[in-house]
Amino acid sequence: MRALEILRERPGTTSEQLAQRLGVTDRAARRYVAVLREAGVPVESERGPYGGYRLGRGARLAPVSFTQEEALGLVMAVLDGRPAATDPEDLVGAALGKVVRALPEAIGRQAAALRAHAAAAPDPYPAHPDPAVASTLVEAIAARRRVLIGYRSGDGDEWRAEVDPWAVVVRRARWYLLCHSHRADAVRTYRIDRVRTAERSGTPFTMPDGLDPVAALEEHLGSGWAFRTRVRFDAPAERVAPWVGPAMGRLRPDGEGCVLEGSTRNPAMYAGEWLAAVPFPFRVLEGPELRAAVAQLAARFTEAAAEPDARG
Repeated sequence: MRALEILRERPGTTSEQLAQRLGVTDRAARRYVAVLREAGVPVESERGPYGGYRLGRGARLAPVSFTQEEALGLVMAVLDGRPAATDPEDLVGAALGKVVRALPEAIGRQAAALRAHAAAAPDPYPAHPDPAVASTLVEAIAARRRVLIGYRSGDGDEWRAEVDPWAVVVRRARWYLLCHSHRADAVRTYRIDRVRTAERSGTPFTMPDGLDPVAALEEHLGSGWAFRTRVRFDAPAERVAPWVGPAMGRLRPDGEGCVLEGSTRNPAMYAGEWLAAVPFPFRVLEGPELRAAVAQLAARFTEAAAEPDARG
């Protein structure tokens, strides 16, 4: 493929020049040309002082070759994760269109038909990171350099923090930055779609030994928020665990029951959406904000279940 790029950019390249550009022997360069010809790429050669290799008229080859199943699978995956990609004006939609147009006609026709006729329901809660921000973070991870990020929380609070970016982790259609925050002096997980700015610094950092980014993200999703939570369930941990997501905190056995320790920025959501869905008796051991949210939710449900009076 690199040989093909060179011949596209520099018609008339000799085998010696091609070998030099590729860093291989002259014999290997001629073999690459033979491989291209066997693949159906019209590579012409001319002898003489002004001769060399050049691509024939109509030479066109996609930068990546797909089978029909691979092409359709790619389109399906894009639409599954980004319903807006059915619109050519969408950033990912425009990129997908370029890929489809570069495919061989028979394969590209099927992929284009799938994209045109598949109806993708819009995501009510889209969380697409800025590609430029994501690129900066990935480059900083690869270079082992700190990053200064500007962040806006779900509540609208904004701050800046210098972090050691350890990994970018995709979890359930959400993109997270796993890092060590020097502002908090602790491990933190930030939603990348909420990172407003990212500036790479020249300060190096050392990656933790044996880091498992996915496991570390799961462990820290429920930590570091404003309101501490500690809840005891009257059921064994193995029965409660399927109902408890990592963002709720860490679950550990405690006698015949188990205790969930974590934190939250939104006690009402923690009580109404998460705890209310767990089908086991529980008590709030710590967290006055969570205890108040549970009491308010219980009062609402009690009122909703009350018998109507005679005037109702």
